[in-house]
Amino acid sequence: MKKLLITTAALAVSASAAMAQDVIRMGTEGAYPPWNFINDSGEIDGFERELGDELCARAELTCEWVSNDWDSIIPNLVSGNYDTIIAGMSITDERDEVIDFTQAYTPPDPSAYLATSEDVDIEGGVIAAQTNTIQAAFIAEQGWSLLEFATPEETIAAVRDGEADAVLADMSFLAAAAAEDADLMLLERTEMIGGGVGMGLRESDAELREKFDAAIQSMKDDGTLNEMITKWEVSTTW
Repeated sequence: MKKLLITTAALAVSASAAMAQDVIRMGTEGAYPPWNFINDSGEIDGFERELGDELCARAELTCEWVSNDWDSIIPNLVSGNYDTIIAGMSITDERDEVIDFTQAYTPPDPSAYLATSEDVDIEGGVIAAQTNTIQAAFIAEQGWSLLEFATPEETIAAVRDGEADAVLADMSFLAAAAAEDADLMLLERTEMIGGGVGMGLRESDAELREKFDAAIQSMKDDGTLNEMITKWEVSTTW
């Protein structure tokens, strides 16, 4: 679950309410498997694509998908480039000052360390993290040496290339990377930071938030959300 740390003031809403539109645009990063990624056909795929499509169907909304770089994903929501964020974004107080959130659709997921050796000195080494995440904020708050990158792939490359001793990110993301590279391993140490993951919306779109809230709750109630979480291995279940 990506955890963007808001460092800018709230932007003024310049777009009309999403419910006034014929199509609801679903914004995601497309670079954080298994949560969201671009498949071989060039389409947005992953847990949140499947989840978002189901939520739109239950809410009786026509939706289309938009990919956006992580660094600007909240500003571009506020400015009206799309109507929701569904991108592994943890619900935090800092973000809630700028945008609104649905109820969480996954519980909090531990953050893990990926390294090339079990003997890494986490507190004395160089730790990579994606910029504007609360993993990056956590490292900085500890007073450790932080190396930030714009994309999650770059954080892992920094470990491979010896620029960083480890990377801190969501366990579900790093587990997939470790499974694909025998030279990388998950460390036993984990950190519980951030809250559950929810959809981000403009504060002016209360009606749209209520529709998605109801759809999320219906998936929790009938068990389909837990089935989807288990299928994609993104988090613990409810």
